[in-house]
Amino acid sequence: MKLLASAVFAAVIVGAGPAPAQVGPLGPPGLPASRFPAPARLVAPIISDRWANEDQRERAGEAQRVMDFLHVKPGMVVADIGAGNGYYAVRLSRRVGPTGRVLAQDVVPAYLAELRQRVVQEGLANVTIGLGDPHDPRLPPQSVDLALLVHMYHEIQQPFGEMENLLPALRPGARVAIIDTTRATQFHGTPSALLDCELQAVGYRRVDTLPMENGTEYLAVFEPPAVAPAPETIRPCTP
Repeated sequence: MKLLASAVFAAVIVGAGPAPAQVGPLGPPGLPASRFPAPARLVAPIISDRWANEDQRERAGEAQRVMDFLHVKPGMVVADIGAGNGYYAVRLSRRVGPTGRVLAQDVVPAYLAELRQRVVQEGLANVTIGLGDPHDPRLPPQSVDLALLVHMYHEIQQPFGEMENLLPALRPGARVAIIDTTRATQFHGTPSALLDCELQAVGYRRVDTLPMENGTEYLAVFEPPAVAPAPETIRPCTP
């Protein structure tokens, strides 16, 4: 499994030779979306490659605070799922250093094309860019120490499939961190209790929380299950 992950990394490292014409998935496909129940709440549309003004976020020290809280350190492999314009990817790149790696994933090819240009311009050789599916992050098996999903969980068309198909990519001891607001999903947030319910349905357990901006934004940290539940046993949560 590790050999497969290494081969995928080597094939798509940004900045190591001519850029590929298209960005593809980093890992094999997981279970199909048809195996999972639809969420019993609205899914927000993807409307932008960024959550807020990057300079404002930087002045507020958002990324620094989040990375400190999550104990991101050199040598880690962090998956930035829904990387968008790369606010976190570029900062994670500097934090994990040359011995670490950032897997910057998104489901919108246009966002990834722009992010690839940014990564090349900033010379971030430890960032690998990959295309995911709406129900599957398509990450290499046993490759990830930390998965970070920032202001995008409410946009995942098939959240149960996404979170279950993420499991094979997680190394022992890996964590999953989700940043969102307490607004309803149709207004680009996920109430904290709803997030807990949906992740518990896939076997995850919340282990830590960091309140963030204005008391409406939060960071929730989850521990993945040792064994994934059968998709047919998953029950959607009522908002």
